[in-house]
Amino acid sequence: AGAAAEARFISSAKGKGLFATKNIRKGETVFVERPVVSSQFLWNALYNYRACDHCLRALETAEENAQRLLGRSSLVLPHPEQCSIRKDLHQQCPRCQVTYCSAECRQAALEQYHQVLCLGPSRDDPTHPLNKLQEAWRNMHYPPETSSIMLMARMVATIKQAKDKEWWIKAFSQFCSKTANEEEEIVHKLLGDKFKGQLELLRLLFTEALYDEYLSRWFTPEGFRSLFALVGTNGQGIGTSSLSQWVHACDALDLPMLQREELDAFIDQLYKDIEKESGEFLNCEGSGLYVLQSCCNHSCIPNAETSFPENNFLLHLTALEDIEAGEEICISYLDCCQRERSRHSRNKILRENYLFTCSCPKCLAQADDADVTSDEEEEGEGETDDAELEDEMTDV
Repeated sequence: AGAAAEARFISSAKGKGLFATKNIRKGETVFVERPVVSSQFLWNALYNYRACDHCLRALETAEENAQRLLGRSSLVLPHPEQCSIRKDLHQQCPRCQVTYCSAECRQAALEQYHQVLCLGPSRDDPTHPLNKLQEAWRNMHYPPETSSIMLMARMVATIKQAKDKEWWIKAFSQFCSKTANEEEEIVHKLLGDKFKGQLELLRLLFTEALYDEYLSRWFTPEGFRSLFALVGTNGQGIGTSSLSQWVHACDALDLPMLQREELDAFIDQLYKDIEKESGEFLNCEGSGLYVLQSCCNHSCIPNAETSFPENNFLLHLTALEDIEAGEEICISYLDCCQRERSRHSRNKILRENYLFTCSCPKCLAQADDADVTSDEEEEGEGETDDAELEDEMTDV
């Protein structure tokens, strides 16, 4: 079967879009895509959210995952056979001990970027240039995280290792790029008020850790800012969790009614308790660059959504409605709560984070609404923080 969707150029204002090449039924998977590059967030890794260093598959069993999130090592999960984690397959890099979910991931990382980024015995040496870069990044970009300097490091390392460097440069140049003042706005958003000084510090540390003659443009102030903005607008959040995998598997079990009710009640209570202990930080989190997904434009009434049902970096785009051949496939860059807000509020978020004003059917239908936010929104107005963008970081 041919691909169900393809990218097409729409206009210089809108850039590319993704269009259905055949009729797609509601609930169907439009495509499954692997990222050209991805990386776990640095605070997420520091707080022991253990994920495969290549594909971000969660490495803890569902029970270990729940115990850590609850802060309760005595918790026992029923139906342990529904946990999909295979610890017997896990492998470490023999030099620096980062962990992979399988021999395949260890090999793939080594072939693509890990030779350049392997810290070897310097893994815990705070003076190593890569460790200095990561430490500086963590001190600038606190949770909730939306991006990682290591995504950029892996892009550089990939090209350094590649036999066909031009192929990779082309691959990365497909991602939507911005004008200088738009870039500035995105960088500002990621680094806050002190962004100029911080960006310069990051650039110097990035250069010390990774400089490459072939890519010298990426290390200039302009080139570094563009790289930063590319990752800021195109990076798609990735979330994986062995616990949620286990829950989905339990949901699918065919159980007698009483057992089903007991299990559902247990799971509901578990999530309530975890929320008290760990708040919204349930997943191993990172971000990646996806060629097709990054072509998806935003709509406040999306006809598709992204998810990571395989507990790794493989992105599934699923149709929320029937989509006809030739129709544009749109996702929402806003979460459910944000989508319910007024047109004015929605566009404020989209302008600040993705630098465009939406003209989807819903926004056009509400175009005559007053440009004020309703009272209850007024109070929440200052709260559109990065947390809500967590899962939504995607292309413009």
